[in-house]
Amino acid sequence: MNTSADPCFAPAVPLLGVEEAIERMLAQTGTVVRTRKAMLADAGGRILAEALTAPLDVPGFDNSAMDGYALNSADLATARAGGLPVSQRITAGMPGVPLIAGTCARIFTGAPVPAGADTVVMQEVCREQDARMVLDADAAVSAGANIRPRGNDIATGDTLLEPGCVLRAAHIGLVAAVGVDRLRIYRKLRVAVFSTGDELVEPGHKLAPGRIYNSNRYLLHELLITQGCKVIDLGTVPDAPAATRTALTRAAARADLIISSGGVSVGEEDHVKAALQALGEMTLWRIRMKPGKPLAFGRVHKSAFIGLPGNPVSVFVTFLLFALPVIRRLQGRSDTVPVSYPVRADFSCRAKGRREYVRVQVRASAEGPVAQAYPRQGSDVLSSVAWADGLVEIAENATVQPGDSVRYLPFAQWQQ
Repeated sequence: MNTSADPCFAPAVPLLGVEEAIERMLAQTGTVVRTRKAMLADAGGRILAEALTAPLDVPGFDNSAMDGYALNSADLATARAGGLPVSQRITAGMPGVPLIAGTCARIFTGAPVPAGADTVVMQEVCREQDARMVLDADAAVSAGANIRPRGNDIATGDTLLEPGCVLRAAHIGLVAAVGVDRLRIYRKLRVAVFSTGDELVEPGHKLAPGRIYNSNRYLLHELLITQGCKVIDLGTVPDAPAATRTALTRAAARADLIISSGGVSVGEEDHVKAALQALGEMTLWRIRMKPGKPLAFGRVHKSAFIGLPGNPVSVFVTFLLFALPVIRRLQGRSDTVPVSYPVRADFSCRAKGRREYVRVQVRASAEGPVAQAYPRQGSDVLSSVAWADGLVEIAENATVQPGDSVRYLPFAQWQQ
């Protein structure tokens, strides 16, 4: 694909805003539609592919919310005056028989309420004497008390889960509660990842002068595993055009999405952008933000492609802001774009021309949550990411002073 005449890639083209870039990336991204049935015990953490409706009521019968005595509310006065004979004993899982008029039934939590009873008196406000239940004179008991009616939790036909839901423990329990043992889920997203750079060395090996350890490879691997992806690790690719094209071709043959780190800027040794344009198409490049301006998006054959910057903090921030929404859209998730909420700044900052993302920790205070910034915010300072629990977003050309309200994006939402 020849893009030399395309004004989108001219050096003077304005940088894209963050929201515009995300919108454009998501508009060009569809769900990977292959699905399969999974046993309930194996569905945790996976993404639901079709809505689940309740096939039955939960509970399936009126049941007692307390240990106590089931009776007809018309007999409450008699229960206080002289007591009611106890005509049967009903435990959970063992239905009783219809209640004899003028009697009560000893009943336990979760047990079916017998026909003829409409109230349960909890055992703490009564006593059993000579096979009779005597209600305390001052006990406040009303008709219908302590009974959980049929369908109180779930009614037949209720929509329990929507497509795109990530199946957590509570969801799995809910599905089990209606007797469903299999769910249709999306298959795992296949993501090929590689790093570029002749300076990169694997951890555990000796560093030669001018070399650095490849932290991006392991950072991206763990970020992708956290998102439930199947990672295809292509390792480190040399700074050479042919090697870069080969890596992209191999990745496109195996993956739904390709993610690279490094090689998308404007240096003579940045070959990813040119390789992408030669093999496929690049539809987006460079974002008006800091850290992380050089970011590319496009496609190689049928695979989506995201080219992240090379500095490790830029990799982390751009992955969270741009790669994760694309990943979640491809996965079929309904929650794609991160949310933020206001906190007060405990630092000063001026964003000069680009939106800035400051690594912060948020702590409680008497005035509400306060964001403290890491003292060094360079794009090479990976320790700032390990220390932080989120990002504060500062608009282009805005100045922040201590006490100002700022938008906080917690890392925790990207780990779910």
